[in-house]
Amino acid sequence: MHHLWKKIDLTIWSKSLTLFAVAVFLDRFGQGLLGGARMNFFVETLGLSNNQVLWLEGIREIPGLALIFLAAFTMHLPLAWQGVISLLLMGVGYALQMFVGSYTGLLAMAIIASFGFHLWTPLNHAIGMSLSSKRNTGRILGVLASVGSLAGIVGMAALSLISTIFETLPLGVYFLVGGIFIMFAAFFVAKLPKDLGATEVKPARILVKRRYWLYYVLIFFSGARKLVLGSFVTLVLVQDYDLHVWQVSTLMLVSSVLTLVVSPVMGTLIDRFGERSTTTISYVILAMCCVGYAVIPNLWVLLGLWTLIKLVTPLGLGLSTYIYRSAPPEELTPTLTAGVTFDHISSVGIPFLTSVVLPVIQYSGVFLATAALILLSIPFARALQVQAPAALQPATVVVE
Repeated sequence: MHHLWKKIDLTIWSKSLTLFAVAVFLDRFGQGLLGGARMNFFVETLGLSNNQVLWLEGIREIPGLALIFLAAFTMHLPLAWQGVISLLLMGVGYALQMFVGSYTGLLAMAIIASFGFHLWTPLNHAIGMSLSSKRNTGRILGVLASVGSLAGIVGMAALSLISTIFETLPLGVYFLVGGIFIMFAAFFVAKLPKDLGATEVKPARILVKRRYWLYYVLIFFSGARKLVLGSFVTLVLVQDYDLHVWQVSTLMLVSSVLTLVVSPVMGTLIDRFGERSTTTISYVILAMCCVGYAVIPNLWVLLGLWTLIKLVTPLGLGLSTYIYRSAPPEELTPTLTAGVTFDHISSVGIPFLTSVVLPVIQYSGVFLATAALILLSIPFARALQVQAPAALQPATVVVE
């Protein structure tokens, strides 16, 4: 591991990458501040039931389902401008959740934040990879993930400290302050070069190509398990084991410290061993964690599995680096954007399906089903192979 760390040198830090790292830090700080209080805000402050939380999770994923069409309106703007728009939408949507007085109001603000979040998801990777070369793209994304983890550490540490000292402070305050920090991140993205990621060939507004079918399939499987690995593992700890907000935020803090150290190493592993091997290993580990959640009713074991899930997550960057190394520059952003939509074709329906079957199969059934889905994706991961980029002719819509 020391050998891998030596490869992460300071020469990668250009002015633009530094500006973008600051923006990533501010964005993740804001998300860390409000994310640690999120489930407790829903359950304790707003009094949401299991089904209401699951419906909220599903509805806020709808913008991701339509992202391939929504992004078509901004696809020809510079990457930096697209990033500014997405961060402002996300920040405003989160900040206004402090003031909601009804479930309907919460849904409306969550959708606004979701528009920004889902626009930002592919842009975050596209900007980061545009600041790298194909040789070290995994390393750059790993370093940026590490910066994000550091921001999450600071944000969740602040949440843990403040919530312990000021126990009566409304949880909605964290949404307001977190949203403001996310909006501030847009200021630094606006300072990036306007020609960042520019290509000789104008990118297609909508792009779906047979060439990237493995990416679409794996992203589809990723969306199917996202609810369980993202929110459900924490919801179980809050509802079944009565973890308080300071305990959840402390858990996230410990996980982020480990991720801070591991993410650059994970990125370097992707560069060194390739997407096929690292993606397969991550899927095996995630499947084992889901089985553990299903059959081991021990809080300490579940906390360890929760942390392991978060540590393995950076290897998922391999899907983005696979596209970066396989696609010509003009296909990068529209392909990543299409990937978000394929992700949400599965992720939008899963919360609603889970709310229906949960009373019958219980938590254990949900985690076992998720483990089965992850195992089904492994043969596709084993088929990943970087191809030489092919040129794209100017187009508005490409469906091949």
